[in-house]
Amino acid sequence: MTVAVIGAGPAGLIAAEVLAQGGAAVTVHDAMPSAGRKLLMAGRGGLNLTHSEPLADFLTRYREAMPHLKSAVEAFPPDALRDWSEALGQPTFVGSSGRVFPEAFKASPLLRAWLRRLDAAGVRFAFRHRWIGWDESGGLSFATPDGPRVVDADATVLALGGASWPRLGSDGAWTTTLAAKGIAVAPLRPANSGFTVAWSEIFRDRFEGRPLKSVALTTGSYTRRGEAIVTRTGIEGGAIYALSAELREAVRAEGAATLRVALRPDLTRQELAKRLSAPKGKQSISNFLRKAAQLSPVGIGLLQEAAAVSGRPLASQSPSDLADLIEAVPIRITGTAPIARAISTAGGVRFDELDADFMLRRLPGTFAAGEMLDWEAPTGGYLLQASFATGIAAGKGALRWLARSRGYP
Repeated sequence: MTVAVIGAGPAGLIAAEVLAQGGAAVTVHDAMPSAGRKLLMAGRGGLNLTHSEPLADFLTRYREAMPHLKSAVEAFPPDALRDWSEALGQPTFVGSSGRVFPEAFKASPLLRAWLRRLDAAGVRFAFRHRWIGWDESGGLSFATPDGPRVVDADATVLALGGASWPRLGSDGAWTTTLAAKGIAVAPLRPANSGFTVAWSEIFRDRFEGRPLKSVALTTGSYTRRGEAIVTRTGIEGGAIYALSAELREAVRAEGAATLRVALRPDLTRQELAKRLSAPKGKQSISNFLRKAAQLSPVGIGLLQEAAAVSGRPLASQSPSDLADLIEAVPIRITGTAPIARAISTAGGVRFDELDADFMLRRLPGTFAAGEMLDWEAPTGGYLLQASFATGIAAGKGALRWLARSRGYP
């Protein structure tokens, strides 16, 4: 029995491993010249494989998609992913934030070991094979450097990714191909992305690239503590990514969103007001805020931006007003950064198009996994965990379907 896996990212590679272990002859096709390119890029930041929090809490990170991902993640939970990594000679450790990383703190050793194991299991690769759909007889059509190629397979696993970082292989072109087959695909949208802000020229030139550390960010009823980075065109960073779904949807619905930044979330408003009631003397307002409230230059810059918008200079505001502002500096979010620069994407194949084995109901024998499905999650290990888990689920589903098609129970 032959199986074509299309996509050489984590979901596709783990599906290929499961299929080969089940006795299938597997070929992994990918448009790029090599496997795991986005995985390698993720490894530049340490390769956050998964998270160590309790599974019940872990599952809630998938929000509306949790019911659809629950069984796959429970079947291959974080501990199983850590065991899998260790079996490849890459033991893991839990960082101070609860995130799980390989001890090597990068992706390349793990990927090399994984590809060696896949090769030993008989998995073959066809690189520079861009999938473009099916031919008239149902064969898989590919564009290759040597011209068109058609591949016949007993089953297919699609693991084509989303549309972020298209230069690494995921460009979302498959959405049109599947939609032509009547498969419902939620529009791909940036997730874990940055946002645009119309900074003043002086703020942008002075603070581009500066971090806002140990802040609390709020939009609507959602608050996240962490860090953010001022960019030339807006703001990004871990705490921003955690709020990206709320900010993105607010921008989509209203055309803009308000992000509020607590610059000193460790202090109560009363403590701030008391500190700001100290005599200012001949200090500039910037020096006074730096000393009295221990604000960073970029934090003071944010206050100046807000004061300019409101028309109320900081030096004219009362200690009470300054405390209120420091607790919730408003930033007007004007748009979402381009999807090509997002860490991941939301949207994709809707789950009601899939059966319990991740098979496309309209295309028997064709399975889908990974980021091309309609889910999103924050950074922290949740993205890779679900990609691995759904890849395994699709691989096992394909094996069951192949067995049934041959009359086995």
